[in-house]
Amino acid sequence: MTDPITRRRLMAGAAALGLTARAATAQTAPADAGATATADAPARAARNLAGFRSHDWREHFDNRATDLLLADTRTRTLHFWHRDGRPVQVFPTSVPISPELTRLGYTEITQKVEGPSWRPTPSMRERNPEWPAVVGPGPDNPLGSHALYLSWQYYRIHGTHDVRKIGRPSSDGCIGLFNEQIALLYDQVEVGAQVRLI
Repeated sequence: MTDPITRRRLMAGAAALGLTARAATAQTAPADAGATATADAPARAARNLAGFRSHDWREHFDNRATDLLLADTRTRTLHFWHRDGRPVQVFPTSVPISPELTRLGYTEITQKVEGPSWRPTPSMRERNPEWPAVVGPGPDNPLGSHALYLSWQYYRIHGTHDVRKIGRPSSDGCIGLFNEQIALLYDQVEVGAQVRLI
């Protein structure tokens, strides 16, 4: 009889991959708000973690003179290399819901905002005319607690109050993180950091 995957074994495996504790446990969260955990949750978590891919910054950037961020839309992870050479940090993310909304390539962080306001893009307002023009900071704000603005108009790396979005295609183009993790990243990353989306 095989030994079942326990939370302790899942966490140990995640640690071996360099994932944070939140990254490993996030995979076991119910997919729906009203759903309850099922017996196959550890198996689903193991399958999701098996899709993780480790990246080397040299595969994507010429130098490490600034902070480096790599958003992998296939594995739904964000890799962060701090400019001082400390080990990579990896965060689970949400990704765009369709290829048409996904922008790939190089950009950079141009602004950091704690408690951001959210303004739907013109195309969002066209599709959803009932949406407000602006949503201020707070629990109803789709940008969560912190936002990193990119040089591409309308694109952000930001938090979310809806934790069900993490680990799945659920955004209109942005990369979303748990609020706790975007706060951690926000405190470390500098404006001017190089960013690549693949």
